Amino acid sequence: MTFVVTESCIRCKLTDCVEVCPVDCFYEGPNFLVIHPDECIDCALCEPECPVNAIYSEDELPEGQEEFLELNARLAEKWPNISVKKDAPADADDWRDISDKRQYLEE
Repeated sequence: MTFVVTESCIRCKLTDCVEVCPVDCFYEGPNFLVIHPDECIDCALCEPECPVNAIYSEDELPEGQEEFLELNARLAEKWPNISVKKDAPADADDWRDISDKRQYLEE
């Protein structure tokens, strides 16, 4: 089983989750983070660290977020690994409560 970063992360890209990951399975894109499903050890440490509640266990994905399981797997293969917390994007707070952000995902 793996954890999955979902739509809420888009344009927020807060990296609190990254620094608690014991296996460094996060990967960073231009405006989104993903978890590599083959590297995730299902420890659940990242889930409560996400300030925008964007991380879910794959078997608890909210309705409408199922495509993010495939997106995490695919994008983790092409994006660079991230293992340290970074500053949030300057406009992250503007995007925290926005829903339906899928169209803003930069691959």
